[in-house]
Amino acid sequence: MGSLQELGIDLDSMTDPKIKQAMVLLFNLIEDLSSQNTTLREENQKLRNEIALLKGEQGKPDIQGKNQKQAGDISSEQERREPGKERRKKSSKNEHLEITRTEVIQADTTQLPQDAQFKGYETVIVQDLVVRAEVIAFKKAVYYSPSLKKTFTADLPGGYQGTFGPHVKALIILLKTVGNMTEPKIAELLTSFSLLISPASIDRILTHRKEPFQQAKEEIFQAGLQSTSYQHIDDTSCRVNGENRSTQIVCNPWYSAYFTREKKDRLTILEILSGKLTYLFNQETATLLTLLRISPKLQKKLLAGIPKETVLSKEHITKFLEPYHLNALQTTRILEAAAISSYHAQTGQPIIELLMADDAPQFKHLTKELALCWVHDGRHYKKLHPVIASHREILTSFLTHYWEFYRKLLAYKAGPTPVLAFSLSEAFDLLFSTHTDYWELNERIAKTKAKKAQLLLVLQHPELPLHNNPAELAARAQVRKRDVSLQTRTPEGTKVQDTFLTIVETAKKLKVKLYDYIFDRITETYSLPSLARLLLDKSVAQNTALVALP
Repeated sequence: MGSLQELGIDLDSMTDPKIKQAMVLLFNLIEDLSSQNTTLREENQKLRNEIALLKGEQGKPDIQGKNQKQAGDISSEQERREPGKERRKKSSKNEHLEITRTEVIQADTTQLPQDAQFKGYETVIVQDLVVRAEVIAFKKAVYYSPSLKKTFTADLPGGYQGTFGPHVKALIILLKTVGNMTEPKIAELLTSFSLLISPASIDRILTHRKEPFQQAKEEIFQAGLQSTSYQHIDDTSCRVNGENRSTQIVCNPWYSAYFTREKKDRLTILEILSGKLTYLFNQETATLLTLLRISPKLQKKLLAGIPKETVLSKEHITKFLEPYHLNALQTTRILEAAAISSYHAQTGQPIIELLMADDAPQFKHLTKELALCWVHDGRHYKKLHPVIASHREILTSFLTHYWEFYRKLLAYKAGPTPVLAFSLSEAFDLLFSTHTDYWELNERIAKTKAKKAQLLLVLQHPELPLHNNPAELAARAQVRKRDVSLQTRTPEGTKVQDTFLTIVETAKKLKVKLYDYIFDRITETYSLPSLARLLLDKSVAQNTALVALP
């Protein structure tokens, strides 16, 4: 559709309010019909796919994340960046290199003129990598004790159990977790270096006896929960043996932890955060039951018949609920309320009080405060595709003011004051009370205004980020796994993948040399500090720096 000026229509120049109102109504009706047409086209395509399946033809596989491409670019990265801000200059890579060998190269003096004078050396730094197969024959000393009738044999060095050494094992783990290579391709690469290894052997190296790494993952998660006053959370889809599953990501600036589960509902998240689901009925439970829309009559019955201030297992609470003949939704909401209360009352696990997430319903009520992501909210505006030219201009103008306010919040984080916090709160109300002739935009603005408390938590907690990008970026690591391998096949393989994703992504954030760390753990040397220890040290260092600020 051409611009309104090209059509000879200028709303601002109209003097008759009734005609102008009629034109505004007409334009918004066009927008509504255009949106409905797009929706109907998508539904029509889905019906075509269903008909094709009923006719015995090949339909699209139901693989979450594979066929969910959205039309248009809804990224807000360009808008949220501060205009004119220079990108960080790259430092010389040679500054970070450790010279392992120095070799002097002499010139062929016979090719030089007779008056050539030696002026020293020019240093050229070259990186290289030496990869070769090494076959070791260990001769283990054997002793026999006639008195005990027992044979004693010397132990192999750490990491050399089995038919492959620790260097091979560490390399395989890196190729799989960092390089995202499939096991057959890893075997193909290693055999090209004259190493005799099969995909089955690689699978065993990747999945068998990984309890120390799984323990390291748990320690990382516990340390991560303690290291900041807030946590990021997000989820992404995955596949396990042909079934759709969900991977939850919990993280902060120094770690990322991965947990693959069958569902992504509120109880699943509580199980991850608490370690084990338990249930508790107390005053908080009563409040949550009201928020979760359990009727006062049913609440009264429950609170009269279920033990108070007693931590219950799933078996116990199921037994207590049986006489009430609840439907599935009622049962779920009651379990959620009791599980949240139990999580908040526990003492053996760090409790998250401030969570940064998107606006998904399963994240609500889990923590004392829930912060919402500005970038995620901004995506809803990018999904608007007005067909009327004046509406496009209105949307562009509003988004300019939207990201200007975002940058004011960034400036507040650098120097927070009560006066500035009050001023920004007032500015929020003014901006998101905007009323335009583009009705769909007005609806979107009203939805943002309704989330004021969650979007402006940064005014109370200046350390809080304004976006959930760390969790979304961490989710991409799982997505890359899905793109390469599609799925894991067994629960054990899924658990190992979560473990190494956690270790790899945390090591990146802590700037730990991953190969050295994994080799250190495989050989059971433990000369390098644990990632959990480094994580806590980072937290202590930052908190000390914040206290030292004037």
